[in-house]
Amino acid sequence: MNAHGALLAPFSTKKQLAGTAFVHLDGCLHATFRTTDFASALELVNRVGAVAEELNHHPDVRLGYGTVSLVLTSHDAGGVTLRDLELAARVQQIADTLGATARSAQPARYDIAIDCTDADAVRPFWRVGLGYIEVAGEDGIELVDPRGLAPKVWFQHMEIARTARNRIHLDVYVPSDDAEDRVAAVLLCGGVLLTDEHAPDWWVLADVEGNELCVCTAAF
Repeated sequence: MNAHGALLAPFSTKKQLAGTAFVHLDGCLHATFRTTDFASALELVNRVGAVAEELNHHPDVRLGYGTVSLVLTSHDAGGVTLRDLELAARVQQIADTLGATARSAQPARYDIAIDCTDADAVRPFWRVGLGYIEVAGEDGIELVDPRGLAPKVWFQHMEIARTARNRIHLDVYVPSDDAEDRVAAVLLCGGVLLTDEHAPDWWVLADVEGNELCVCTAAF
């Protein structure tokens, strides 16, 4: 793969994205801009579309009243490349020209993890009950919402079934720069840190009744 298509990790895009609306998370660059009304949001989308055609590199776009959300990724490479950084820079220039401002909400991804001794036996229950489909994932067969809206469900193998704690927990993926602040905020709300041995990749926390939450970052 040439340098233009080489995958970039969040630490290597941090400098280029500084001062922009874009955040690198989970193999994508995310940004949301606020505009004055629907017409100005549509103008932003139209100008971004023209640049995307020029670069032959197209983002996912969500248009609302006074808001435009974009997700940039290189699908052929499986993550963020220099093409995405170039498009992000051009999008930011357009937004600045039109007076669009960055929305402060940070992107995140949410997964549901189910501990089990036999994933093949329990997976059909969740697939049918949730109306999901099966896909190949990093941890074996996973379940995803075909609409692309609800959290992914993955199955964590246990040699011995756990009976002393909940067997379903949530994973929340946040930008690397936000992870420690998120953990600290959870602790201030009464959470308990169960382990940070895997940090900065993930922290395992629990509420006062032992229900678990993993705050995670992504390598790409």
